Amino acid sequence: MERTDEVLAHAAAARGFMPPDEGRALYDHAAATAEAATVDGPDGPWLEVGSYCGKSACYLGAAAQTAGCILYALDHHRGSEENQAGWEHHEPDLVDPELGRMDTLPTFRRTIHDAGLEGTVVAVVGDSQAVAAAWSTPLSLLFIDGGHGAEPAHLDYEGWVPHLAVGGTLLIHDVFDDPADGGRPPYEIWCRAVGSGAFAEVDAVGSLRVLRRTGPGT
Repeated sequence: MERTDEVLAHAAAARGFMPPDEGRALYDHAAATAEAATVDGPDGPWLEVGSYCGKSACYLGAAAQTAGCILYALDHHRGSEENQAGWEHHEPDLVDPELGRMDTLPTFRRTIHDAGLEGTVVAVVGDSQAVAAAWSTPLSLLFIDGGHGAEPAHLDYEGWVPHLAVGGTLLIHDVFDDPADGGRPPYEIWCRAVGSGAFAEVDAVGSLRVLRRTGPGT
């Protein structure tokens, strides 16, 4: 556990917006997914939608490294709507001064390098829907934490949930029951999953929701 503890400490200190209890829950459920794969669960790779600077990838990567699993970390690295200038979660030092656009990829790469996860976390740089349309490998874990606007959130759900194997784990971040606490799209896609009949909720920690795929459907 010494190596895992080291990566988790790095995750806790990494740049990003995930609270420690939610990050630890992310790790715990990823580790449980890996353990299930050794029994009768799906053993496909893992994928997160929305990596930003790599904090969540470190929590997931800690479990993936122990299990010998690959985590694909998908992001266009131009920042979501809420990361743009004038919005609450804008960080000016992440703007490319020549392009005048967000570029979180260098910070993400450094975070993964410093955590010792370069052999475990594979960066996929591109548009979520374009990559989803070309993807063909069943996933055993899917973490959705991309753009929180209505269109990107629902498109992430529609593009990636069909690739999650039965028995796989679906995690959705920033799900708030009270609209006063946060935007609605992550809550809406959680409602879609719960209402589809294809998922059973297994845990909720802060704004993180954890579901298990029980059957076909989206």
